[in-house]
This record gives sequence, C-alpha cells and structure tokens, in this order.
Amino acid sequence: MNNEEEKEIPTVSDDSVDLDDEEEVVEFEFNDDGKEDLMKTIKKLKSDLRIIKKEKEEYLNGWQKERADFANYKKQEDDRKTMLSESMRERILSRFLTVMDSFNMAFANKQAWAKVDEGWRKGVEYIYNQMNTVFEEYGVKAIGENGDVFDPNLHESMEMIETDKKDDDHKLAEVIQKGYKLAERVLRPAIVKVYEYKDIETEPELVTTEEE
Repeated sequence: MNNEEEKEIPTVSDDSVDLDDEEEVVEFEFNDDGKEDLMKTIKKLKSDLRIIKKEKEEYLNGWQKERADFANYKKQEDDRKTMLSESMRERILSRFLTVMDSFNMAFANKQAWAKVDEGWRKGVEYIYNQMNTVFEEYGVKAIGENGDVFDPNLHESMEMIETDKKDDDHKLAEVIQKGYKLAERVLRPAIVKVYEYKDIETEPELVTTEEE
C-alpha cells in the first residue's frame, strides 16, 4: 500500500475561459436562414478595406503635413539665426569704420605723414594693415576710387565739378570719405565729388565791314 498522498492535478474547465477576451477577426454576413452569405461578406470586407485605406491616407497626409511644417519651421529658425548673426556682424564691423576713417585722414596728407617719426609711423601703418586684413576675412571691401564711374547705389554725391573732358563725365573726381561693402551689401556709401561734362562752345567772331 502506497502511503504517499496523491497529488491532485489541476484541471481547467471550459467555464473558466473568458470568451469575451477573444478578438473576432472577421465578421461574416449571414442570410435569413442562418447560412453564411459569401457575397455579402466579401462586400463588407471591401467596404471595411476602403475605410481602412481612407484612414491610412488621412494619417499619412497628417504625418507628411506635420513633417513639412517641422521642416519649414526648422528652415525659418536657421534663416532667423543666420540673419541675426549677419546683423550682429554688420553692426560690429560698422563700428570700426570710423577707426578706418581716422587712418585714412591721417594718410591723406602724404607730405605731413612722411615727416612723422618713422618708428611710430610704421607701427600705425602695421595696425592699419591688420584692420584691413580683418575686414578682408569678413568680406568687407572699400568702395570709391578716383576715376570710378558714379553709381548711386555705391556713392553719395556731394558736389558736381564741371569738366571739358567728355570721358570724365559722371566719374568720381574726388573721394571725400570711402564707402564699404559687406559682400554685396553696402555698409556705407562713399561720399564723393563727381565730374559733370560741359560742352564749352566758343562764340562766333563778329565780322565787321568798313563802310564805303
């Protein structure tokens, strides 16, 4: 006789299965007699498929729109940052234009500048060249040289000077203050005097005849 207690094997009854947890994958259509109507089922499946496709397109369009909106926003932010950076650079460089003006004024009188102590003069010229190097690195260029053709986008005329040379018409006669460009943007126009051609006509000589 076996004294060991028999272990009960747990059993699962059909009543313990929750049928509500089972997901119905396909809903079939039936006739009045209770038989499956294949045509109606196929028709319903096609209708459900059209709805699913429509929802998929709506979700896809919505996702694409959100993606496009984000891309546009990112581009606008990048453009804004670039414009802000360029604006700050422009403001900083513009502050140094008055310093360059001081150098140019000092160099304008060549005879007086040549009489300045050589060591001091070379030091100032070295600093001036450094300033020009920095300007070149940032794309700043001086505008306005004697003989250039007058351009209202680059030059500001302060005076017209008459000339009898037709080739000099509307050319720069004198640069009072240099202008500067940052790439293609004008930081400051050049202040200039401009030649204006005048055709000097000689008056015809009066011919007199002696009275007989």
